[in-house]
Amino acid sequence: MALIPATILTGFLGSGKTTLLKRVLTEAHGQKIAVIENEFGEENIDNDILVSETEEQIIQMSNGCICCTIREDLRATLQLLAAKRRKGLLSFERIVIETTGLADPGPVAQTFFMDDEIAETFLLDSILTLVDAKHAAQQLNDRQEARRQVGFADQIFISKADLVSPQELDALQHRLKHMNPRAPQKVVHFGEVALKEVFDLKGFNLNAKLDIDPDFLSEDGHDHVHTEHCDHPSHQHDDHVHTEHCDHPSHDHEHSQGHGHHHHHDDDVKSFVFRSERAFDPAKLEDFLGAIVNIYGPRMLRYKGVLNMRGTERKVIFQGVHQLMGSDLGPMWAEGEVKMSKMVFIGIDLPKDILLQGLEQSLV
Repeated sequence: MALIPATILTGFLGSGKTTLLKRVLTEAHGQKIAVIENEFGEENIDNDILVSETEEQIIQMSNGCICCTIREDLRATLQLLAAKRRKGLLSFERIVIETTGLADPGPVAQTFFMDDEIAETFLLDSILTLVDAKHAAQQLNDRQEARRQVGFADQIFISKADLVSPQELDALQHRLKHMNPRAPQKVVHFGEVALKEVFDLKGFNLNAKLDIDPDFLSEDGHDHVHTEHCDHPSHQHDDHVHTEHCDHPSHDHEHSQGHGHHHHHDDDVKSFVFRSERAFDPAKLEDFLGAIVNIYGPRMLRYKGVLNMRGTERKVIFQGVHQLMGSDLGPMWAEGEVKMSKMVFIGIDLPKDILLQGLEQSLV
């Protein structure tokens, strides 16, 4: 039987998750969707709205904080849903898990990989993060949970953009892109998102696509303003890592009209990219990544790579969430294609120098 796709919907309080969810449920075009809500406290009011407007089966879990206990609860809930579906008591084609505004989506995502029974029934499709343009700057400054949600995202939806100036929106999009270059961003109004932009995004598939715009760090063409704060003014990593903006992803708005973005404060969730045309030594790389994940796993939100490995003519695709890492053989390198390894790491205060040096030393 085909696996049931699962989508994790996350975002800070007031970012419009319920609005988006209601829209998806009421316009599901014949798709039957099971919704698991991990809300608690007063927000359960949303549940009444959802139940009254749709015929979906909604399981409400009032288990307090999602971060501490969710893994067991979510497993039990997913197993129950799967069992009822097998017996013909419930009918649904996919599930959406809406997390509370303070949640870390990491443990939720890990549930789909750690439990064999879950992994044999469900397929994690993607993590969607809603960002409220009006309050994002404050939330990202003040709350690590908000920054983590951005780091985990496969797709970012920005709501309430009509309430901010074009300059503020531009600054926010820059900032989000530095935290997470993997996730496409889309500005949405009142949860009006086409289903094809919500479901079957295959954000968690081990595929050979690594969507990072290689020049995203110099896209505004004003590199000269960025070197003042840089830790690496001479870019001594030459072509391996392109971090023209260095480690200050956050931009304030005053300088954004027509000038380069000056850096205002420093986010702890950052991304960086490693590239090399030399092949990796499989044993060395495995040892190094194993050690890194052991030490820094809790701070590693998402990481993904398409690698050129010695000993195979095929691309090796790997990705991970926290301490969980998986790899797969991908397609053959095309004739004439440059065999370049590309990796992106998104995490909280990861030691970039240690990682880059270790990866460099894992090359053949």
